[in-house]
Amino acid sequence: MRSGREGTIAGRKGQQTNPRFYQAQMPKLDRYLFGEFAQSFLATLIVLLVVSVGGVMADLLGQIAEGKIPAALMLSQMGLHLLTYVPVYVLPLALMLGLLLAFARLYRDSEMAVITSIGVGPKRLLRPFLWLVLPVVLVIGTMSIWVGPWADRTSDAMIKAANRSLIVAGLEAGKFTTLGNGSVVYISGLSDDGRKMHKVFMQRQQRDRLDVVTADHGQLLLDDRDAGRYLQLEQGYRVEGPVEGGLEFHLAKFARSEMAMAEPTDKKHIDNDPALLPTGQLLHDPRKEANAQFHARITPPLLALGFALLTLPLSRSSPRQARYGRMMLGFLAYLVGMLMMNNGVNALTNGKIPAHAGLWWLSLPLLAFATWWYFRDGRLSRPGNAGTARA
Repeated sequence: MRSGREGTIAGRKGQQTNPRFYQAQMPKLDRYLFGEFAQSFLATLIVLLVVSVGGVMADLLGQIAEGKIPAALMLSQMGLHLLTYVPVYVLPLALMLGLLLAFARLYRDSEMAVITSIGVGPKRLLRPFLWLVLPVVLVIGTMSIWVGPWADRTSDAMIKAANRSLIVAGLEAGKFTTLGNGSVVYISGLSDDGRKMHKVFMQRQQRDRLDVVTADHGQLLLDDRDAGRYLQLEQGYRVEGPVEGGLEFHLAKFARSEMAMAEPTDKKHIDNDPALLPTGQLLHDPRKEANAQFHARITPPLLALGFALLTLPLSRSSPRQARYGRMMLGFLAYLVGMLMMNNGVNALTNGKIPAHAGLWWLSLPLLAFATWWYFRDGRLSRPGNAGTARA
């Protein structure tokens, strides 16, 4: 009995030291590592999205206060702005920081030492690693190349259409409305489509002169050249006089008069603006701006892949070593990469960088260095009696 029991125990020990036993456990290890990577990535993404929503909303509120965007479009514009902002700045950073957190925890709890001791090296870690990285990079590429430009075109079209609507512009019947230039407008009635108004009263002050305008009807116009909004009043009277007393008043009758509602917006998109063109059309556009816009769209997924490959060597640390120092180093690397990309796009637009160079000088060296460092620095040697480490 004793010899049979010892034989069973010895058989189990032999099975546990057999490499085939560990290979059979690899799918479980892959699922475990993928779960750790995905959990850290999603947690980081949620935090960064909350911060991004606050920043985008603050920017939109500033443009609404300046009269550049109608207030009724705030929520829709925030969603469209996020579609262009997230793939370039949020997703690559969330992927990098999430992987750094996951690897740092594995090193801190000595799990990476155990994983390495059974022959799992950088090549073998690629499977659960790419299960997360490749889908995220594909999402970044899809949003940067196709979804982002579509969001820009949709946003521009919505603003132009809304600027032609009196209701969206903030003018309501039976209510005094203060415009962005300080004028006060009162409208007795509006048409059903919100484009025509009836019985209009308008008061505005220009320096030391006060204008009071009344008109039977009018409409809202949009100048496509400078995106400015104008009130076109018809069949009315205009009284102009000094603000601080005096009798120098002028009365004029007009058949048609146009008055600016607010200062023209700084966003002067033209019909063939490269920022609004589909990516396919940029390939056949000879302009420097189009080439810069094309590279600005295809570079984010390449940078995201390079930053992701850097996470394994950057997170390597001893169990008692602080893990947040490596995270700061990774964040600085990401920040430098984003700054170089933005400066490269500006240089391409201004012709300071040859068109054929594009942004390849940034993305390709980063990918090559990250790939080399991943396989070079991530390699650990096993004890001599256990043989060489496996990939």
